Amino acid sequence: MRTLIQALRTKELRNKILFVLGIIVIYRIGSFIPTPGVNYRAVQDCVAGTTNEDFIGLVNLFSGGALLQLSIFALGIMPYITASIVVQLLRVVIPRFEALHKEGQSGEAKLTQYTRYMTIGLAVLQSTTIIVTARTGALFGYACSNIIPDSSVWNLIVMIMIMTGGTGLIMWMAELITDKGIGQGMSILIFMSICSGFLPQLWDIGFGTNGTDGDWKKFGIVTGTLVVILIFVVYVELMQRRIPVQYTRRMIGRKMYGGTSTYLPLKINMSGVIPPIFASSILAVPTLIAQFGKSDQKWVQWINTNLASTTTVWYIVLYSFMIVFFTFFYTSITFNTDETADNMKQYGGFIPGIRAGRATSQYLTYVINRLNTVGAVYLLFVALIPTVLIMALSLNQKLPFGGTTILIIAGVGLDTLRQAKARTEQFQYAGFLEEDTQKDK
Repeated sequence: MRTLIQALRTKELRNKILFVLGIIVIYRIGSFIPTPGVNYRAVQDCVAGTTNEDFIGLVNLFSGGALLQLSIFALGIMPYITASIVVQLLRVVIPRFEALHKEGQSGEAKLTQYTRYMTIGLAVLQSTTIIVTARTGALFGYACSNIIPDSSVWNLIVMIMIMTGGTGLIMWMAELITDKGIGQGMSILIFMSICSGFLPQLWDIGFGTNGTDGDWKKFGIVTGTLVVILIFVVYVELMQRRIPVQYTRRMIGRKMYGGTSTYLPLKINMSGVIPPIFASSILAVPTLIAQFGKSDQKWVQWINTNLASTTTVWYIVLYSFMIVFFTFFYTSITFNTDETADNMKQYGGFIPGIRAGRATSQYLTYVINRLNTVGAVYLLFVALIPTVLIMALSLNQKLPFGGTTILIIAGVGLDTLRQAKARTEQFQYAGFLEEDTQKDK
C-alpha cells in the first residue's frame, strides 16, 4: 500500500497507472463484443450449460471468458504465449535462433519480430479451429446448434480475419503497457483476465448458481485455502539459492577492475508456470479428439472415463509425471549452465572452491537438479490442491482457481509491485538530487 500511495503521488507514475487502467478497460470491453456472424443469444444459452473443464477451459480462463463468448478477443493472448514458448524451444534446434539470442538487444528484437509473425499464424489456425468446433458444438462440451447461422465461406473468412485482428490488437496493447506503463504487458492482461472471472465464480460457491443453493461452509474452506496457498506461493517465489561469485582483479590501462564479490541468484521454481500449462494442454488433446469420435468406440469410452475428469487416477498420475518432466526440461533450455560458466570465466569470475570452466558448469548443473527436484514437488503440491479440494468437499462445480491460476496471480503481482517500487525509488532519488542542486546554487 505504501508503494501504491507513493506511486499515485508522483505525476508521471500516476499517468502510467492510468494509462494501464485505460488499456485494461478497452481489453475488457472487447471481450464482450461478439464476432460478426455469431448468434449471440444461442452462444449465451450454450455458455450457461457448458461443462468443459479441460484445455478449452484453460484458454477461456486466459481470455477472461472471451473464448466461449466468441467475441472479437476470443483468442486472447494464448497465440502470443504459445509463439513465445515455441521460439524459446527452437533455440535448441535452430542455431540461427541461438545466435540471435547471443547478439544482445538487436538479436532479441529480431526474435521478437519472429514471435509476432508466428503469433498471427497461430491466430489464424486457432480461430479456424474455434469456429469449426463452435459449429459442431464441441467447443462447449455438448451439442449446441445455430451458433453460426450463416456458414458461407465468405462469412467464415471474415470471422477468422476479425479474431486474428483482435489477437494482433491485444499484442499491440500489451506492448504499449510494457513501453509506456508499469509491468509486463502480457502478464498484466493475463492477470486481469483471470481476476475478471475469479471472484464471481468464488462467490457462486457461497450463494449458489443456476438455481442451486450455496454452501457458506465450503466457501469459507475454499477461500481460506486460497489465502494460505497464495501466502505459501509468494514465500517460495521470493526464495533464492545464492551462489557466491568472486571476480579477480584485472589491470586495464591504468585502472584496476574486479576484485568484487557478488552472488548468482537461482530461484527454486525456475520453470515458472510453464510445466502445469504444458501438462494440462497435452492431457486435454485426447479429450478434444474423443469429442469427434463415436461414443460406442472403446478408445473414446476409455478417454472419457480416465482422462475427461481431473479427479481420475490416470489423469493425476500422467499430470504429475508431465509436471516433473517439463520442470527439468524447460529449465535446461532457459538456463544453460555451460553458457553461464563460460561467461563467468570470460569476465574473470569464479565460484570459491570450484575451478572455472567445466567444473563450474558441473557444479551449477548439480545445484540446478537439486532445485528442480524441490521445485517439481512444489509445483505438484500447488497444482493438485484444487483436485484434492474437489474430492474432499464433493464440489459439483469446478473451482474458480487452480495451480496455474495461483502461480500467475502471485508471480505477476510480485513482478508488477517490484517494478512499481523501483520506479518510485527512482523518482524519490531524483527529487533528492534536485533539492541538493538548488541548495548548492
